[in-house]
Amino acid sequence: MEAYKFIKLKKEEFGIKEYIKRQLGKGKISNLDIEYTPVGEKIIISTSKPGLVIGRKGEQIQQLTMVLKKRFKLENPHIEINEIENPLFDAQGVADEIAMALERMGNLKFKVIAYRKLQEIMRAGALGCELRLSGKLPSERAKSWRFAEGYLKKAGDSAKEVDRAQATGLTKTGIIGVKVAIMPPDARIYDRIVVDDEMRSKLGVVEEDETSKKKQKSSVKSKKGNSDKSAEKIDVEAEKVALAAGEVAKAEEEKEKSKNDKKVKTPTIEDSKEILHNKLEEIEEEHDNIVDHEDNVNKSKETQDNN
Repeated sequence: MEAYKFIKLKKEEFGIKEYIKRQLGKGKISNLDIEYTPVGEKIIISTSKPGLVIGRKGEQIQQLTMVLKKRFKLENPHIEINEIENPLFDAQGVADEIAMALERMGNLKFKVIAYRKLQEIMRAGALGCELRLSGKLPSERAKSWRFAEGYLKKAGDSAKEVDRAQATGLTKTGIIGVKVAIMPPDARIYDRIVVDDEMRSKLGVVEEDETSKKKQKSSVKSKKGNSDKSAEKIDVEAEKVALAAGEVAKAEEEKEKSKNDKKVKTPTIEDSKEILHNKLEEIEEEHDNIVDHEDNVNKSKETQDNN
């Protein structure tokens, strides 16, 4: 019996919320809570447009209270308005605005709508934002598009700080679903490291220790560098001495070669005449051999002709 009563109560609450949202219109209400008190029922409406919800001289509130008494049989309903200071950090309001923009402008401009709203949210100071649009957006086949920027927690205790909401937009091609997740700047992130004055003071002490160590290392390095530089200078001087000794040895070798070349005898005129005479004799011998060979060939041809 208690479970049945609980289910019946939740059904009534759901009916009241849906009626108020439908009566006031899309995009005007962000959240609606019902609290039961000894005096009566308290209905808290969170909205970024309190003037449109209240109406002229509270006419809209009076009509809602009359309907809640007659239709839903509430004894003493009391409606309160909770104004949202920054509507860009309200996920439900953003989702409703995107859905209405799609209904008004069409599904072909869904990227323009999503990117513009994402930039507005991030410029307002949000830590992160994610928009998901699903449906027949650019073509006949349904797709899901994701637009995200910044830092957004998906798991852990910090994920409870993310404001999530969803809405639907009715377009010519069909229904488009809109999901919005916003992480406001005042969200409590448990793994965040806050650098305050205490942390800076501790870091200052650590930095001083590190600077002293660095100075010691630099002094040791400078001493080593000076010793290395002196050793390098000695090596350079030794190389210069070795090069000078090598140049002196080369100069002496060249002098000896020049002396030996001078000692070699130059050929005289008589030697050259003998060489020419020998070459002429060799040429005459070759000529005689060629003439003899031709005579032999001619004789062999004559004998063949006679035969």
